[in-house]
Amino acid sequence: MWGVTMVAVSGVPVLILKEGATRTYGREAQRANIAAARAIAETLKTTLGPRGMDKMLVDSLGDVTITNDGATILDEMDVQHPAAKMLVEIAKAQDEEVGDGTTTVVVLAGELLKKAEELMTKNIHPTVIVDGYGKALEFCQKDLEKLSLPVSLSDEELLRLIARTAMHAKVVSAARDYLADLAVKAVKQIVEERNGKLVADVDQVQLIKKQGGSITDTKLIQGVIVDKEVVHTGMPKRVQNAKIALLDCPLEVEKTEIDAEIRISDPAQMKAFIEEEEKILKGMVEKIKSIGANVVFCQKGIDDMAQHYLAKAGILAARRVKKSDMEKLARATGARIVTNIEDLTLNDLGYAELVEERKIADEKLIFVENCKNPRSVAILIRGGLEKFVDEAERALKDALSAVASAVECGRYVPGGGAIEMELAKRLREYAAKVGGKEQLAIEAFATALEVIPRTLAENGGHDPIDVIMALRAEHEKEGNFFIGIDVYNGKPVDMLKLGVIEPLSVKLTALKSATEAAAMILRIDDVIAAARSETAKEKGPSKEKEESEEKE
Repeated sequence: MWGVTMVAVSGVPVLILKEGATRTYGREAQRANIAAARAIAETLKTTLGPRGMDKMLVDSLGDVTITNDGATILDEMDVQHPAAKMLVEIAKAQDEEVGDGTTTVVVLAGELLKKAEELMTKNIHPTVIVDGYGKALEFCQKDLEKLSLPVSLSDEELLRLIARTAMHAKVVSAARDYLADLAVKAVKQIVEERNGKLVADVDQVQLIKKQGGSITDTKLIQGVIVDKEVVHTGMPKRVQNAKIALLDCPLEVEKTEIDAEIRISDPAQMKAFIEEEEKILKGMVEKIKSIGANVVFCQKGIDDMAQHYLAKAGILAARRVKKSDMEKLARATGARIVTNIEDLTLNDLGYAELVEERKIADEKLIFVENCKNPRSVAILIRGGLEKFVDEAERALKDALSAVASAVECGRYVPGGGAIEMELAKRLREYAAKVGGKEQLAIEAFATALEVIPRTLAENGGHDPIDVIMALRAEHEKEGNFFIGIDVYNGKPVDMLKLGVIEPLSVKLTALKSATEAAAMILRIDDVIAAARSETAKEKGPSKEKEESEEKE
């Protein structure tokens, strides 16, 4: 029932909610929430797998995004329904946690809700379904660990296959071998050991996009690219065997914090005042020069006079460098960021074989290359179309995240729907042991898992029923857990031999997130929405989005 909630007391209606508020409850609320979440899942379904389609998203300003990346699609879509927003949130969480598997998690959540709805029509209570799903998830997590295989940092070939699988469905799939190689090299460079565990922070791989050239012009830089120009025309544009100083202090004469007035009575005093300023700036530059630095990256400003002295000393300098870039420079070159120029010593300097300003696609960038053992690296992404370069960046992010996840968890599983089919088979056997109404929920969970191979078959143009039956027959044979679908011919194939493999953490996180989202939506039996305020109506979704972007 829509409208203001009323309770009749002695025949007189009592208003509970404000006028304009709406309420949906019982089966109607559950049906509406499930329908909204499933609509999101159906939208993403066609993008799954190597033969998935792309979506063209046009925003209110007319900007176009072409992608099949689940997280990007949901981010660009202006979703209004609160239940649908939950699926957007799980996709974001999946992207932030493991960087891949965003489409899988949404499609799986949608299918779990679809199967739950079928059970609810048979009068099975949502709480029973949620409990059954919880048991099924617990079982899957244990079995996934048993079915996974080990991968190590030194096994470059396996890591390359994981990167390739992550990029299979992308526009750049023609160059995936080349990009997979770059992704593996980049992750191997930034990985470090903390408390006996390997940690690969993909934020330490800087991705710089520049339109022009071809995708094969994309290259890995053993160092950092700084999106700044050399500050003075008289400075060298190329420095070999660079000794780099990183300053978090201005090369300027600092103004006093207290309002002060200086009275000058004759020109000599003015001249002395200017000369003193020059002397201070010259002293700063002399300090930098004396310890042997020939490249300076400054997070703050550099005075014109300081620029002149730096140029005279043959020092290359850049100013107002972003804090994140400064941190990457420190990790790449081994330099230490200094906040007081007086404290600068020889030990604070970093090293790079080459620092050079280059013009790429009408923009000047400073390349800090060939550092000895950089803990932060950069990838310069090239491509003919701007949209293509954007999609190449998304593909590389997925590949880097997949390799990093595999290195961190140290295990992988076969892709192509193989692991889902095996888990579905095992769940059905487990469900029979559980019994009762929960058995039906666990069986529904098993059928929902089969949505992944079924969708891969549909997107490949094959009959999903034939494919699922063929896969089930293969998985009935003992030890055939690695048989998945070859999307190009629709036949069951050994995914390990085909090289279609995924990190264990991606599958585990997707299963957990999808089950949690489905459980949360199933537990809702009442939706009470306040009346939309006039300011919100005037703003509209696009205005709200623009305002939030401005704040950022």
